[in-house]
Amino acid sequence: MMNSRHNDSGSGSPQFDLEERTACFGEATAKFARTIPQNAVNNPLINQLLRAGTIVSGNYCEADDAVSKKEFRCKIGTGKKEARATKHWLRMIVAAEPDKKIEARTLWREAKELHLIFAAIFRK
Repeated sequence: MMNSRHNDSGSGSPQFDLEERTACFGEATAKFARTIPQNAVNNPLINQLLRAGTIVSGNYCEADDAVSKKEFRCKIGTGKKEARATKHWLRMIVAAEPDKKIEARTLWREAKELHLIFAAIFRK
């Protein structure tokens, strides 16, 4: 888990703050994107990665503020799709820049975890 911050609810067990976690993921994605060499192949991949990786937190925030169950499910579903898309773009970047594999792996794992979390929320 990346930078897993949590709030203690006083119940003895920590509550993980998904809003903070997704925001940290977006920040880490942007930081990683800045390390990728810019060229004709990488630039479109960087743009796609940034869009997918940063919108995950935006969709979670919108879901959290949803005014209906339908809107909530829609935004959670979109967050799930974008987390999965982030994994795809990370894979493409590693194909183009194999030396980024280790850095990308950490982000890929977090994208996978977020995808699974959103999928579980969506199924409820």
